[in-house]
Amino acid sequence: MDIARGIGDFLTLKRNFHTLRGQDLRDWQRSRCNELVRFAVSASPLYRRLYAGRDLENFEELPTIDKAVATEGFDDLNTAGLHRSEVEAFALGMEASGDQLRYLRGPDGRDFVIGMSSGTSGSRGLVVTERAISEGLPFVFAARSGLPIRLLPWRIVFMLRVFSKAFQDINAPLIRLDYVNTMTPVQTILDKVGRMRAKILMAPPSMLRILADHAPSMPSLRLLVSYAEVLEEADEAAIRSAFDLPLIQIYQASEGPIGSACRLGSLHINEDLVYVELLDGEGRPVTEPGQKARRMLVTNLYNRVQPLIRYELNDLVELGEPCPCGSGFRTIRRVIGRADDVLWFASAEGGRQYVFPDLVSRWIISASGLVSDYAIAQAGDDSLELRLSVTRDEAQAKALADVLASLRAGLERHGCLVPAIRFAGPVELPPPGMKRKRFVSIARKGT
Repeated sequence: MDIARGIGDFLTLKRNFHTLRGQDLRDWQRSRCNELVRFAVSASPLYRRLYAGRDLENFEELPTIDKAVATEGFDDLNTAGLHRSEVEAFALGMEASGDQLRYLRGPDGRDFVIGMSSGTSGSRGLVVTERAISEGLPFVFAARSGLPIRLLPWRIVFMLRVFSKAFQDINAPLIRLDYVNTMTPVQTILDKVGRMRAKILMAPPSMLRILADHAPSMPSLRLLVSYAEVLEEADEAAIRSAFDLPLIQIYQASEGPIGSACRLGSLHINEDLVYVELLDGEGRPVTEPGQKARRMLVTNLYNRVQPLIRYELNDLVELGEPCPCGSGFRTIRRVIGRADDVLWFASAEGGRQYVFPDLVSRWIISASGLVSDYAIAQAGDDSLELRLSVTRDEAQAKALADVLASLRAGLERHGCLVPAIRFAGPVELPPPGMKRKRFVSIARKGT
């Protein structure tokens, strides 16, 4: 680990967060994007073909890519001569053996951290990071994790389905991060928190909800961090109430560290690590607080081994107000879900009408205070499957009736023809290897 470089990175990230703003920030980002494009054209056969005949200085007009392009074209996209079959076999071997702390040696002699992610789509994606970048993660984490300095030394229980060398590399003299698989029995998790006197618990919201019932058994905790899944308002309220602790978000994707919390808890886009383009349904930039973005294009500004330029992330977000902390970095008020979480219904006026998942969530949780969890699956315009868990079994019939009435009323107010809604029982845990999804829509999307 290059300590001097790491300290320099930490100071630069702190300075950028407080000083880059307005036109200066836009000019800085444009310079980095143009530099990355020129590098990609010189080093990546995929981008050389994709951008052939294009004006490389006109960044917003360059073609976009998505997960399918990046995965299928992995061999030509990466700039280190890596082959997808070999990298995938290495990642699967680490997961099967449980030894996830190895580096992959590339043909040029460099070492790489390999991650494999399914996200919420279920399709396998590979993430490659150069060792030199991974070893600097403690300093990046310290600068952008949102964890307060007053809690140093940071003793963190970190929960996720999979682990990788990149997470292990976060450990440093004042940072102890211990991984716990989300499939671990609850009592084992409680024992782990107690033994290491953990101050910080980092976990997906679904895991935090499970642990909320055991909050009194974890008195050492001082902060909760949510990531990897959408933190919905009802979950946030329940988690905060149970733990009586601050709860912040990290918006981390395989494609880059998109957002992290400031000292006031606002979720800021990491404008100097990723360039994020937010667009509405017509492809116009989303710039005003309160606007929902239908498309998100992410450009990772630092990973040149696996350059991702104008990558369609498929997440739905809502811009927030400028933060009182004083940073010029944009804020995200809510991560709403994914574009394929949007539900579509036949319109009373003809055609089809979309409804955002956060609106459906509000209809459900406002209908009954007995709802502890819910899920919606849509197979077509004329049918919905509802799963509902309640706090008291004997109250299920009343809660179900209230939720159904609220859903029907909400859809009618939005000009939608109300479909048949089938109750399918309580919410089920996702299968191993998949993230929890409250909304699943396989209806054909259109206008």
